[in-house]
Amino acid sequence: MAQPAKAVSPLLKDDLDIVIPTIRNLNSLEMWRPLLEPYHLIIVQDGDPNKVIRVPDGFDYELYNRNDINRILGPKANCISFKDSACRCIGFLVSKKKYIFTIDDDCFISDYIYVAKDPSGKDVNAMAQHMQNLLTPSTPLFFNTLYDPFREGADFVRGYPFSMREGAPTAISHGLWLNSPDYDALPPSSSSPWRATRGTYVDALMTTPKGTLFPMRGMNLAFNRDLIGPAMYFARMGDGHPVGTYDDIWAGWCAKCTTVEKCYLQLSKLVKEKLTPLDPYFKKLGDAMVTWIEAWEELNPPAAAMKAEVVKETSVKEDGSPPKTK
Repeated sequence: MAQPAKAVSPLLKDDLDIVIPTIRNLNSLEMWRPLLEPYHLIIVQDGDPNKVIRVPDGFDYELYNRNDINRILGPKANCISFKDSACRCIGFLVSKKKYIFTIDDDCFISDYIYVAKDPSGKDVNAMAQHMQNLLTPSTPLFFNTLYDPFREGADFVRGYPFSMREGAPTAISHGLWLNSPDYDALPPSSSSPWRATRGTYVDALMTTPKGTLFPMRGMNLAFNRDLIGPAMYFARMGDGHPVGTYDDIWAGWCAKCTTVEKCYLQLSKLVKEKLTPLDPYFKKLGDAMVTWIEAWEELNPPAAAMKAEVVKETSVKEDGSPPKTK
């Protein structure tokens, strides 16, 4: 039986929400209590909303089910998947924190494989590493052949432009699983060499270059919600849809944009125009992408709109008397 992870000083305690989609009781959170207890959890219950999901005492959490999604979004609720882990993006939508860390509920169910150790035998705190990644600049414009030049003990290689050494803000920190390589459906069901029996710890941290797509996986992911939040829409999967298991990959593709909301809406037009001839599903997906942005802006109004609302609320009424305080 794996031992509980050792307590560490919480990083970004007041700036981070942890989003976990689930269909089961979360007793497995006990093993990770020292790491997760200091943070606020957003638990998204998939499936039957009448089922009671039990969460161990002591955790600060909100729990959303399908009834809550329908209540919050009304007619826009159809953009959120049902009976699929893509339902987690409602947590991204309602959070007000700067950073999001999301993991699958079954990341915890194991005796040994999800608590990683580095080559020296030292425990790896994956969540703290995600946070450190988000706080450290990235190098998307010029590849550093020693991987991450900002990590301890590393530096920029000879020839790396000095003008680019400040790096760029990091929007997404992407991790995988040990002992569960994220292959396509066919390879892991096949015989060796594709089927892995033991996970291998790879001590490498790389930046995805600008203009390059990558296959993102939502099971172990952190991102800066202020920078990239509107693009973190996990495509509609699961119940009633002809395709599945690429909801997070879709978000990863869409994350490679410049100005998020407008670019995302442009992507939705191209999805409907270019992909609908392949399958009518993409027409519905393009519409759902538009609905997602509408819901995002409704629950997360731009700063200018919020400022205007404040001015509106504090202005003097026509009769000269001050307005009532809300």
